[in-house]
Amino acid sequence: MSETINTAAQFTSFEEPPVQFNERGWGPCELSDTFKDVPYQPFSKNDRLGKICDWTSTSNNDKKYQNKYASSFGTGNQYSYYHEEDETTFHLVDTARVQKPPHQRGRFRNMRGRGGRGRNPRGGLNNHHHHGMTTLNGKNVKARDTRRGMGKKFGHRGPPPKMRESSVAVRADWASIEEMDFPRLIKLSLPNIKDGVDIATCGTLEYYDKTYDRINVKNEKPLQKIDRIVHTVTTTDDPVIRRLSKTVGNVFATDAILATIMCSTRSNYSWDIVIEKVGDKIFMDKRDHTEFDLLTVNESSVEPPTDDDSSCNSPRNLAIEATFINHNFSQQVLKTGDQEAKFKFEEPNPFISEDEDIQVASVGYRYKKWELGSDIVLVARCEHDGVLQTPSGEPQFMSIKALNEWDSKLANGVEWRQKLDTQRGAVLANELRNNACKLAKWTVQAVLAGSDQLKLGYVSRINPRDHSRHVILGTQQFKPHEFATQINLSMDNAWGVLRCIIDLVMKQKDGKYLIMKDPNKPIIRLYDIPDNTFDSDDSDDGEGDDGEGFQQVYNYANNSNKI
Repeated sequence: MSETINTAAQFTSFEEPPVQFNERGWGPCELSDTFKDVPYQPFSKNDRLGKICDWTSTSNNDKKYQNKYASSFGTGNQYSYYHEEDETTFHLVDTARVQKPPHQRGRFRNMRGRGGRGRNPRGGLNNHHHHGMTTLNGKNVKARDTRRGMGKKFGHRGPPPKMRESSVAVRADWASIEEMDFPRLIKLSLPNIKDGVDIATCGTLEYYDKTYDRINVKNEKPLQKIDRIVHTVTTTDDPVIRRLSKTVGNVFATDAILATIMCSTRSNYSWDIVIEKVGDKIFMDKRDHTEFDLLTVNESSVEPPTDDDSSCNSPRNLAIEATFINHNFSQQVLKTGDQEAKFKFEEPNPFISEDEDIQVASVGYRYKKWELGSDIVLVARCEHDGVLQTPSGEPQFMSIKALNEWDSKLANGVEWRQKLDTQRGAVLANELRNNACKLAKWTVQAVLAGSDQLKLGYVSRINPRDHSRHVILGTQQFKPHEFATQINLSMDNAWGVLRCIIDLVMKQKDGKYLIMKDPNKPIIRLYDIPDNTFDSDDSDDGEGDDGEGFQQVYNYANNSNKI
């Protein structure tokens, strides 16, 4: 009993240590003399105690959270103290954070959606079908490592995008007047423009052969080479426009020039148009010996054709091929045997004389005028490619165009022979993505001409490596105004863009001007150029450096074929 009392007495004599209360924060209020002048590591409340004793850190290295035990103040190597007699073991290093180069950030993200083994059509990885793969909770734990072997080399950005060349070399004596960027042009609108009024009709049209509507992939038909001449006469060289300019209108152009301006916001390649202002009249012309009339191929594609002139799939060679196909298709689908069964307009073809004995393509010219407001009257030459006889006996005028397939794998498209009969909408949607500008220009030309139908043909190479032989796989027709709505083409905006450029030129003094699409930026520039620029005797104008432009289409097949 006495021992128990003595033990209790010992506990009652225990003195509690003094406790300091820090009213301003946490931790000790003052520093003890024992710890003065001793290096220390700063710490935070968020520091994990596991860094003091972590028995699993050496055997199970967690790569995902390598710094989970790191201090909030950094690695702190400058405060590390080593109790050694040799002071050379003391290390002082720079702990500044090293910034990764910009091209290394998100490198795996950039690899997604690109071609490669084990990827699905939407650009993701096909995690199934890989042998020896371990999954955890339905997720592929090897997907991260699988991506490392795909795509580009680590840190490699690839070659920079090639800069496109301008359609015409800008000279030092040209004065830049205005720059019009696409975001502003897209917002323009000129509503309530009525349909054009015919003031003259010329030419002869042939009737459409309805048997071509029954062509499909299983019943394809070879594309023939039609020996006919196609005239692509500019505005001021047109005798009818010269005649009409004396009595009606103050702005003159062709449907191809108007469509290029109206659809300029969808274009990627460079183009240019020469404008002459004489008094209160404006004449819009294309330059001679240029590629203005060539049809672009995959201009708006995410991966446009590579610029290699030695390849048949270069942009220039594809443009020549597409133009060749378009002209031959538009003539092949017509009834050419019966010379009497033709639709003749009031006047003959203005570009051939009576004594000339040549085969001319079926074409009908409509010279129409539009009232654009503010005393601006537009006169333009529009074209029809064919005519169709309705059951009631009334003629329906047609604009006939051809889409062409060159290589679906290189073009990042769908194979027509597999999808055209069953999923024609998917084929057309892919063409609208890759050739948005070309289809929009065709639609605008059909609307301006007043065509009742826009006939589209699907023409493909027999062999993707052979660009000289083609087959017709099918046809499709639309009403121009309805098709414009489907492709989100606003005619109010198209008229607004045209009116903007006309008003800009009307404010200038008399002279010669040039509007040009920048080859690498969504900008249209207006230049004031000398009056003798691009004249036929001006040999150093830089316009015909590449060759014959549209004339090469005539020599496309065996250097002897005429269209």
